This record gives sequence, C-alpha cells and structure tokens, in this order.
Amino acid sequence: MTTIKKAGNKFYVGEDVKTPLAEITYVESNRSLVVIDHTYVSDELRGQGIAGELLEQVVLYAREHNKKIKPLCVFAKKRMEDTVEYHDVLAQ
Repeated sequence: MTTIKKAGNKFYVGEDVKTPLAEITYVESNRSLVVIDHTYVSDELRGQGIAGELLEQVVLYAREHNKKIKPLCVFAKKRMEDTVEYHDVLAQ
C-alpha cells in the first residue's frame, strides 16, 4: 500500500509536496463541486496503480464532504466513467 498524503488541493506520493513522485490536483469550484484538473505519476512509479489510488482518495474526499466530481483530467475522466462505483460522485 502506498502512503498518500494530502496538502491543500492535492493528494500526493513522496516526501516533498513541491516535487511529488505522483499527484492528483483539484479545484473546489463551489461548495458542491470538485474539479480534477491534473494527474501525474513519475516514471519510477508508473504502472503500479498509483494514479488509481490517488483518484480513490479524491472520491473518498468528495463522498465525505457531499460533493460531486467533474474530472477534466483525461485519466480521471475515463476511470470515473468506467468505474460504476464512482458514478455516485460523478457530476453529470
């Protein structure tokens, strides 16, 4: 299991929030909407499912705060559309 940290409007992997090994960033555009705008995974972590773990953290955050998610990031958009379990927080 990867250690995922939260700082501001991002979840990330690594020791330094400014230079993470992987991250997913979002903007809270209003009280009920989270917009995922970026996902990054370094070459050394790629292929290990880290991006999916980061997305799961945003989904959990949205559920805990009664928010919907609008994924602008291509990865997050595809994964959320393809994962039925995420449809409860996917903004239409």
